[in-house]
Amino acid sequence: MASSVLGEAALLSDIPVRMSEIHGMAQRGGVVESAMVFGDARSTVISDGEADVLVGFEPSETLRALRKCNKDTVVVTNLEPSPPFTVAIGKGKYPDLDELQKLIRAKTARLIAIDAVKLAREAGNELSVNMVLLGALIQTGKLPIKAETVKEAIRSKTKQAFVESNIKAFELGFSAAQTERN
Repeated sequence: MASSVLGEAALLSDIPVRMSEIHGMAQRGGVVESAMVFGDARSTVISDGEADVLVGFEPSETLRALRKCNKDTVVVTNLEPSPPFTVAIGKGKYPDLDELQKLIRAKTARLIAIDAVKLAREAGNELSVNMVLLGALIQTGKLPIKAETVKEAIRSKTKQAFVESNIKAFELGFSAAQTERN
């Protein structure tokens, strides 16, 4: 949904956009990876070290995707862990959140780490984590897309029952990223 809203906002802004998604074992709680390229690109492949921005919906998944980043990359991540099955059954260990943030900060230009789940709950819908992170992304200024345009895209791409909570979640993420910046 976040990719769909962001893609729509880019189109509303007359910015060419290409998007691809890999759906791993998403039906069973696995990872969905989306790549978006803005401008006159011919491919959606983002090679290692080439990402301008990385948005992670789960801390360990953000760490896993860190290879896509470089010293100029801005990373936005949710801090609420969703440990994988192997951790739940005692066969794996979840990374320490402080250490995870240190690793990300050491490799990138900026890290915006927020509790997106808490903010989504505050907005009235825990499933609005994606809109919280989208708000934080737009606040970074790394994309030439205005907040109002994203809100317009949220209104057109979201079921009517969730528009209000999604817009509030977007605004809370935007504000949280601004606070994180100062």
